[in-house]
Amino acid sequence: MEENILEHYRKTSTYTYAGAYGEYFRSLPDDIPMLGRLVCGQVIHRVTLKEGNTNANATLLYGDMDRYPWYRMRCEDDVLLTAPAMTAELFRMDGRGFVRDRKTEDKIVVTCRYVSVLMSAILKAKGIPARCRAGFAPYFREGVSMDHWINQYYSREEGRWITFDADGFYEESGMPLTQYDIPQESFDWVAQAYLAVRRGETDGKQFLYADCLGTCSLPALIRYLIYDFHALMNQELTYTFLPAYLDGRLERLTEEELGELDLLAGWMADPDRYFGELCGLWERERKLRILNSPLVAISV
Repeated sequence: MEENILEHYRKTSTYTYAGAYGEYFRSLPDDIPMLGRLVCGQVIHRVTLKEGNTNANATLLYGDMDRYPWYRMRCEDDVLLTAPAMTAELFRMDGRGFVRDRKTEDKIVVTCRYVSVLMSAILKAKGIPARCRAGFAPYFREGVSMDHWINQYYSREEGRWITFDADGFYEESGMPLTQYDIPQESFDWVAQAYLAVRRGETDGKQFLYADCLGTCSLPALIRYLIYDFHALMNQELTYTFLPAYLDGRLERLTEEELGELDLLAGWMADPDRYFGELCGLWERERKLRILNSPLVAISV
């Protein structure tokens, strides 16, 4: 692996910069599965909270949801956007920090993107090249691949990127997944999925974005293609953000615009080989970087 690529993934973003928590992050376990399980024990996924003590949480693996305070937000994604924000809230509720016996009522409620950001922030603080990845996971529901964020870190010992998913206690619950070394074929990488739809190899309806509209196929894939591109460039967008030119029109792109995304997806299918091309596009294609905003009207 070229050193400039590894150095890029040691760098941080607004979301993964440890700030005052750098020393604390470096004190956390170096063993990735141990670290992932520790982080997972600090959070509740909003779906787990909604389902209560049923389904994946039937054995209270994620805590007793009946203990979660009625007056707290049911999802804190809109509040805790960055790794320091999540960490500060965890310390506010339990001054011991990341602890294995954290009470259910003292956990934060966030989704997979936030766990991925927190894991990347900790690894980067330790000097380990790490990146968030946005794509689709086929291991949650049969016949459906759900939008999902995971992580990769570079192992010098093995000379490869190792893919892992710290968003749940999957192995403990019996899911047949090598959670902390996920094989390439066990995750649906968005670039390949997008290109398969564009080539007519599938209609893409199995790729589902978990909004209230049941968005699937190209609109879902384009959204996550952008998220994954930004994540590869160390900008881990949250769900409310998209490039302004795409916002509200994912189903109405012109063939020229889709052709531009075809080129992007082709490079993203092998992001280390085409690292230079991706960085070049990042620097020159303004419309891929000028974002919408829920509060401020902008024009491209």
